[in-house]
Amino acid sequence: MKFRILVLLLLAAGIMGCSKNTGKSRTTGWAYNDPETGNIPYISGYEQKAGPGLIFIEGGTFTMGRVEEDVMSKWDNTPRRVTVASFYMDETEVSNQDYREYVYWIERVYPTDRAKKESVLPDTLTWRKELAYNEPYIQNYFRHPAYADYPVVGVSWIQANAYCAWRTDRVNEQILVSKGILTHDPGQSGQNVFTTDTYLAGLYQGTAGKKPQKLSDGTARSVRWEDGILLPTYRLPTEAEWEYAALGLIGNADNELLTDRKMFPWNGTYLREANKKNKGRMLANFTRGRGDLMGMAGALNDRADIASTIKSYEPNDYGLYCMAGNVNEWVYDVYRPLSNRDVAEFQPFRGNIFTVPSKDADGSVIRDEYGVMRLDTLADFRNFKDGDPNSQIIEGNQWTDFSNNRTEDMYIQDDRQGSFSSLMGDDVRVYKGGSWKDRPYWLTPGTRRYLQETKSQNDLGFRCAMTRVGSPGGF
Repeated sequence: MKFRILVLLLLAAGIMGCSKNTGKSRTTGWAYNDPETGNIPYISGYEQKAGPGLIFIEGGTFTMGRVEEDVMSKWDNTPRRVTVASFYMDETEVSNQDYREYVYWIERVYPTDRAKKESVLPDTLTWRKELAYNEPYIQNYFRHPAYADYPVVGVSWIQANAYCAWRTDRVNEQILVSKGILTHDPGQSGQNVFTTDTYLAGLYQGTAGKKPQKLSDGTARSVRWEDGILLPTYRLPTEAEWEYAALGLIGNADNELLTDRKMFPWNGTYLREANKKNKGRMLANFTRGRGDLMGMAGALNDRADIASTIKSYEPNDYGLYCMAGNVNEWVYDVYRPLSNRDVAEFQPFRGNIFTVPSKDADGSVIRDEYGVMRLDTLADFRNFKDGDPNSQIIEGNQWTDFSNNRTEDMYIQDDRQGSFSSLMGDDVRVYKGGSWKDRPYWLTPGTRRYLQETKSQNDLGFRCAMTRVGSPGGF
């Protein structure tokens, strides 16, 4: 027995020794992270930290899709087994206050660029309805402090995506400032604005802080991706990630045994609290029935008329708030009715566009007037197997004779008055979750709807996600 324990201790010591960073290359003997040898970066046992506002979602396998009767009879979310990698997700929906920070930054950095400022503003006119008095929300919902902690709405998929990119840059800029690598520059403007991509490419002309990374001659150098200092991008979650996170099955697992499936982000098929303290209270913000959005005076059951604050109701087993009801949420995917038959079993997603930075004749990276790197498209797979030549299923239809087939060639697009036009397109995105004006059917994570990426609604918001790098659960 003692011999066995000794062997285990020796093995453990060996494993620990293998993972320890000795500061020298096992290949050449050169020192790592040393200006004298070229600052070859190496970090042993790197562990990613969650970005501001994010919660770790440990990945795994789950049955994605319908968990109840398909009352819409669309058959666009038939169940299938998939695996999602670990990632991070916002604890809450992005609030008005969160989004106002973005708007104020744009107004400060581009004070005379009216088009730029207007491009990021939520469409408050989504509140307007012909036979309802919603005018107060047009002025108040986004700007008034009473709604600061309410989810932002009236934001298109395009705007939500732009917010994610902006948030990435501000978080990474703050990391460099807090470490003393850069000095905060409130005077950024024009092309000289910090973005993560332009900084890594050496295009951002910032001021070095008191503790910059240094070359062998003592001059400051830019941080590299290999240094592990900067975080991956904030982005919209994929449909699979969103659904997986909403279900929160981590609370229903015993080792690898799933003890109970879920219809909603909480256990059971009911919509009211069962515990003694809050018994009978609604578990989410939704419409209970025709003309009943919040219950009766003195007992406002779901505590909200329109949306509620972003931390309303109990979080699910991942600690995420309002993954059912309150507001619907944009996800990253392009919508297709039968994506479930086409997408991969690991990290399922439709919407890939592969790009590279644009370069001029001299090989220099091209930036736009806001300092953002321009991109060239290498491949667009939004219509892969559903609009391109791979979609051919009938022999002799000559579909594959054309190399430039588009989605519009498969789904009829006709703008003439009285003509039929399909709603399918490469600019149509999925949204999920149900909202304050939806019936309970839409609260189930498997249900899915779609909208053009340039449009917005007064019950549609979003939250951000971030890829986890390295081990899915930590060593």
